[in-house]
Amino acid sequence: MRRRKKIVAHTSHDRWLVSYADFITLLFAFFVVMYSTAQVDKKKVGRLATAIQVAFQQLGAYPAPDVYSTEPIEQVVEIAKVAPVQPRIPENHDLTDLRKELEQALAPEISRGEVEVRAGHEGLVISLREAGFFDSGSAGVKVGSQAAFSRMATLLGERRYNIRIEGHTDNVRIHNTQFTSNWELSTARSTEMIRVLITKYGFAPQLLSAGGYGEFHPIASNSTEAGRAKNRRVDVVVVGKHEPEPGASDSPVPVNKP
Repeated sequence: MRRRKKIVAHTSHDRWLVSYADFITLLFAFFVVMYSTAQVDKKKVGRLATAIQVAFQQLGAYPAPDVYSTEPIEQVVEIAKVAPVQPRIPENHDLTDLRKELEQALAPEISRGEVEVRAGHEGLVISLREAGFFDSGSAGVKVGSQAAFSRMATLLGERRYNIRIEGHTDNVRIHNTQFTSNWELSTARSTEMIRVLITKYGFAPQLLSAGGYGEFHPIASNSTEAGRAKNRRVDVVVVGKHEPEPGASDSPVPVNKP
């Protein structure tokens, strides 16, 4: 009986080429995708940059371009390099003339110590003392001070300034039928003044704001009666450009309780 020859399977040593070819194909596809995503549409980028440029123009950066411009990004960048960014100057930004007019119109009250006009960090501060304009513990302006208040309001109403009314008190606690704290009194005085400016003098509400600070922003020491009298006030802050006087500071004086 003849023996059958044993068939020996032939092992191919080139099978790795199949896996290698698959890997190279996938790697090639990966780099093709990466390259295609890196090619940004310059026209779309140009429109985006133009839109950003328009937004900056609203702040006074440079003239507004055509928002539908298809200029390439390189040209938009060159425009930004040429046009310097400058802040928009608000209307009636210089308060020097206003200060002179106020000091002249309120000269009697300034001489009596009822009004103080000074330069602050944000603009011009017209400080109305309680002794001249308010009854103790009351939010309404005194009848006898209506004329002075009217002169001030008339000068401010002739220009479109942003105005913030700030109510302040001393550190002596208040408790009456109307108010239970200095916070309430200071806030009531500022909001009452806002109401009068709008209803009687026709001020634009969007230009006005009110705040009550209680006894926590003193300008003098609360350890003396004279200091407490200065702290009881309503500050009319006219926001704008004004050079502070040499040595002038709005930093609050620490409260020294008696």
